[in-house]
Amino acid sequence: MAGILDTIKLAGSLVLAIPAALAGLEFLLVRGETLTGAILIGLAVALVVAQKRLSTPTDLKSIVTNRITGAVTTDSTSEADDEDHSSR
Repeated sequence: MAGILDTIKLAGSLVLAIPAALAGLEFLLVRGETLTGAILIGLAVALVVAQKRLSTPTDLKSIVTNRITGAVTTDSTSEADDEDHSSR
């Protein structure tokens, strides 16, 4: 399910980034204003990269939960294996 949510978040970022990038290309190639075009293209790229890199508080909760669950599962599994070996 996280894959679907990530795709929706990326689409939301692209809705904002694509028009900025197209405007940047127009300024850069058609109008000859290189500074404005480069800034708009850079902002569009930064928007998409920031969306992929930054995590929201709900992402942090799931990361912590997965780490705790993984640690507890690993410990209980190794304890169960130790009990099985000692009972033989």
